[in-house]
Amino acid sequence: MNGHWVKKKQILALLDHSDYVSGEQIAQKVGLSRTAVNNHISQLLDYGVDIYSVKGKGYKLSNPLPLFDEAKLLAAIDNRCFYFDDINSTNAFMLQHADELKTGDICIAEYQSAGRGRRGRNWVSPYGHHVYASIFWRLNQGMNAAMGLSLIVGCSIVKTLEKYGVENLGLKWPNDIYKDNKKLAGILIELSGHSLDECNLVIGFGINMSMSNKHAEAIDQPWSDLSALAEMPNKTDLMIDLHQQLKSDLRLFELQGLTPFIPQWEKHDLFIHKEVDLIMAPHTLSGICRGIDQQGAILLEINGNITSHIGGEISLRASAK
Repeated sequence: MNGHWVKKKQILALLDHSDYVSGEQIAQKVGLSRTAVNNHISQLLDYGVDIYSVKGKGYKLSNPLPLFDEAKLLAAIDNRCFYFDDINSTNAFMLQHADELKTGDICIAEYQSAGRGRRGRNWVSPYGHHVYASIFWRLNQGMNAAMGLSLIVGCSIVKTLEKYGVENLGLKWPNDIYKDNKKLAGILIELSGHSLDECNLVIGFGINMSMSNKHAEAIDQPWSDLSALAEMPNKTDLMIDLHQQLKSDLRLFELQGLTPFIPQWEKHDLFIHKEVDLIMAPHTLSGICRGIDQQGAILLEINGNITSHIGGEISLRASAK
């Protein structure tokens, strides 16, 4: 861990209480000058941490900040686990080191300066508030075998969250997880060095745990997180369990394809048997969603005929009719 993050985490631990802590108290406890404390707090604000500051009282966190337990992660995950307080993108890191990785290796971060979503969208990544991770997977059957993979990852995330008592979860084709009809998590799969015989995949995902007020204002769609739960899942335990679930499901997918997962997808499909608009710019198709096929394509019924559609530029939304 970089030295400046050691001090920042010491400061965060002091602020994670109900009472305000003065700058003088922080300086004494972490062995810094008042100026250095102010600089660290200013930098934490830049990283998206919500910190209340009241003159004459001091500082405190606006909400509890769930951080990973690095030692526990490294001990419990039975693959190489790369943990960062600060990184540009977990996907970018794994793509850069793809030649050195083995199936199941994972990169986990507290903050991403350049987190990416589907179609180049920015993934809001404030420090410590959420889960940001990327798992590496090598498919020996080639890139064609990766069709429908994002659906498997979505099912894995839902299955793991349900073990922690998270309810009202839904899946939006092809790569979003919703809670209470608002986006909770997203998936971004990127290929590296693919060929007909072998395909390297980096499977990135983000899960909203406790959205900061500052970054909530920057999101242009309805979102949800886990902060309203009676007991929010421990982020470290959740990540360990999700890693195991992903490996188990991805191995099953390699052996049997999508077939074992279709019932779970249909159970959580937000749009199945509903009227939808399927947007394939510059065109839009309107019909009734009939689920997915064995390749992960969405099935759309139009005037009694069912056709399948798949592609990186397809999005799905409830019909405006």
